[in-house]
Amino acid sequence: METMSASSDRAELTSEGAPSGSPSAGSWSNWDGRQECTPASFERPATVSELSGVLERAQRAGRRVRVAGAGHSFTGLVVTGGTLISLERMNRVLGVDSAGGLVRVQAGMTLGALNAELERRGLALENLGDIDRQTLGGATATGTHGTGARLRNLSGPVRSIELMLADGSMLTVDAESDPEAWRAARVSLGALGVVTAMTLEVVPAFRLRGVDGPQPLDEALARLDEHVAGHDHFELYWFPYSELALLRRNDRTLQAPTRRSAARAYLEDIVLVNQGLQAFSLLGRRFPTLIPRLNRVVTRVAGSSERVDASHRIFVSPRRVRFTEMEYAIPRDRAGDAVRAVREAIEGHHLPVSFPIEVRFGAGDDALLSPAYGRDTCYIAVHVFDAMEYEPYFRLVEEVMDGFDGRPHWGKRHFQTARTLAPRYPEWDRFQAVRSRLDPSGRFANAELERVLGSSSPQAVQ
Repeated sequence: METMSASSDRAELTSEGAPSGSPSAGSWSNWDGRQECTPASFERPATVSELSGVLERAQRAGRRVRVAGAGHSFTGLVVTGGTLISLERMNRVLGVDSAGGLVRVQAGMTLGALNAELERRGLALENLGDIDRQTLGGATATGTHGTGARLRNLSGPVRSIELMLADGSMLTVDAESDPEAWRAARVSLGALGVVTAMTLEVVPAFRLRGVDGPQPLDEALARLDEHVAGHDHFELYWFPYSELALLRRNDRTLQAPTRRSAARAYLEDIVLVNQGLQAFSLLGRRFPTLIPRLNRVVTRVAGSSERVDASHRIFVSPRRVRFTEMEYAIPRDRAGDAVRAVREAIEGHHLPVSFPIEVRFGAGDDALLSPAYGRDTCYIAVHVFDAMEYEPYFRLVEEVMDGFDGRPHWGKRHFQTARTLAPRYPEWDRFQAVRSRLDPSGRFANAELERVLGSSSPQAVQ
């Protein structure tokens, strides 16, 4: 596999979408600012050797260890008073096998930087979400996904994972060498060790034709199977109290790119979408009774658009409006009923919800803790604007999702516990066995992991 130098597109921690706390400041906070901590030690290793030293010092001090990505998770997975590690300096593509369709990448590299490196080589990831500020390690560990009925989440293309365990030793796992650990490590919540690098399947670079436009919600739901099957990537947005849904359809094409000028891109993506949504959201926060009317205005003025460009430029959009989020994965064949149930719950309780519900789709997989484990999946995400109360809304939607055998996105808010989650994952005990084997002392744990996974060991580190 050909080696490669460090990317020149590395994202800084303080850039758009990154956490507001930096390692040098000794504190950390996530993107929406609702999770924060001041660890006893905040480390930024640049090499595997330096990382080993960090873990050795944590072991001597009896500290627990967590790893921070770009801070795009909304839960407390990173929060610790022990040792917090940022892999921002371990951010390189280590090798490329273009003929075999494989790349070896350090876990601290952001998706945006990886996309740029791959494009220069005529390669691409098969699928992406709509944000590329996450690190590869953080995105895969939480089961982050895009949309596309035949496509897996971002951990699906992972062929092997390089883990550093609590004692500083390295372990590389894949489907042949250690299939149980490989299936656990692909969506691990950072509970097994520090993922230093991984090898991914990639595909030849491709272009997408993206078509956005409105459709009555009832019609969109009635034709949902047609939409999902008829497009490479399909998603639906619905603002509560509106009769219209906004559909996004992305399909592979050989058409020439229709790239926008920098001025037009700024006008459409920043001024109209981000600043427009910010203005409507601020008005709705100040006058909640106006939200139903505002939502109907937003969907009426949204209009239609069409673009052709490199895949990652169609997938990804700038996100500058702050919010918090919850997302559930349910069986795909129950998608329409679930969206209708969420609509009924919101409108029946007259909730002041100014952000859209987002509906996406993905193929099932075999990662032990993947929310898409063993079933084709519909993902339903709900959002609340910055500084607005989210808990009543999220609890209500979670109750709806419980009725659809829902599994929460590991990086987004939910109120489940290990007791309520275990029955939803057929191979829960297999993951716990791998966790006990690779981290018997509970070094890579915190309060959030104990809530959602339970304690890893009776002798867990405090």
